[in-house]
Amino acid sequence: MSSGEDVAIAAPGGGAGSAEIIIIDCSGSMDYPPTKMSQAKVATAAAIDVVRDGVGFAVVAGTSTAWPVFPPDGSMAVASPSSRAAAKQAVGALRANGGTAIGQWLALSRQIFAGYPAQLRHAILLTDGKNQHETPERLAAELSQCEGVFSCDCRGVGTDWEVKELRTVSTSLLGTVDIVPDPSGLAADFAAMMENAMGKQVADVSLRVWTPQTATLKFVKQVAPAVEDLTGRRTQASPQAGDYPTGAWGPGESRDYHVGVEVTPAGIGQEMLAARISLVAGTEILGQGLVRAIWTDDEALSTKINPRVAHYTGQAELADAIQEGLEARKQGDEETATARLGRAVALAHQSGNEDTAKLLAKVVDVVDVESGTVRLKKKVEDADEMALDTRSTKTVRVKK
Repeated sequence: MSSGEDVAIAAPGGGAGSAEIIIIDCSGSMDYPPTKMSQAKVATAAAIDVVRDGVGFAVVAGTSTAWPVFPPDGSMAVASPSSRAAAKQAVGALRANGGTAIGQWLALSRQIFAGYPAQLRHAILLTDGKNQHETPERLAAELSQCEGVFSCDCRGVGTDWEVKELRTVSTSLLGTVDIVPDPSGLAADFAAMMENAMGKQVADVSLRVWTPQTATLKFVKQVAPAVEDLTGRRTQASPQAGDYPTGAWGPGESRDYHVGVEVTPAGIGQEMLAARISLVAGTEILGQGLVRAIWTDDEALSTKINPRVAHYTGQAELADAIQEGLEARKQGDEETATARLGRAVALAHQSGNEDTAKLLAKVVDVVDVESGTVRLKKKVEDADEMALDTRSTKTVRVKK
């Protein structure tokens, strides 16, 4: 069931106070090729330039441990022309050497954020490798402590890092993940991420879903601009309502959500309120919409699927088909890989998701786009495969 209503939100008055941390991988592999480290420094400087005056910021370096690059005492600096210049000078002196322990990098960032009063807390994390110098359990434990403290956009440079690993970080911390195959693309990407963060005005927004005792909530998913299943992230707001985290929002920003509600049967012609969906920040309700259920014996009405629901159900299936197809390809199961990636080609075509279709065409040869008949390419660049994987959850909006 989906509400056909659009819910608009308005930013509360007054600045929420912002804080930014840039986390740079300084492990030894960042020197191979040397452009990785040099471009990472250029990118960090570009991001620092975008930090607005008065915003708290810091730079953290990560290897098998983590240390504050700027300010060196582990505090937050307040952005100004002089503090930005000092930060860029400190970043310029960084050298690559050591291992990779992402949980340690996040732990230090969490401690720095904790000492600074800001509602909007955002980090950018750059790495070029796998999390080899700590256990997955150690990273998972740190992620659970960071959840709700700050959001984090993750970028992998080159092709020696794990998409699944960085996606775990970005999903837990309500951020994005992407590949920057060529280090020369880092500066523009970092500046864009920081610009986006500077545009946020409302911190810690939750989607609150209330259902009556006669209804059961089956799932809550963000479906645009990217697929994100929020079902397992519910926190109880009241006996009949749960909150689902959506992170920070900017003015004029819109996102689409798909909510599934199961209701108990009733008589023909009866109507009930199946759910009330609100966007909330703290105690403030930013917007609200109602989901109504109406019973009918008109088969045409009862079997008709809302076009928006059909579109986004297809987009969610598209993301799953890509990830399953790529995993099967990695395991050497060509039959499953061909079937799943073929299904992805057909779904991308049906939904008009041209960006994903272009990425798929670098991994498979398309024989027939309508039926999703494809052949796996014999040779695929790692960067093309990783780009398809990281961007598989990006969706296109329903055409009005």
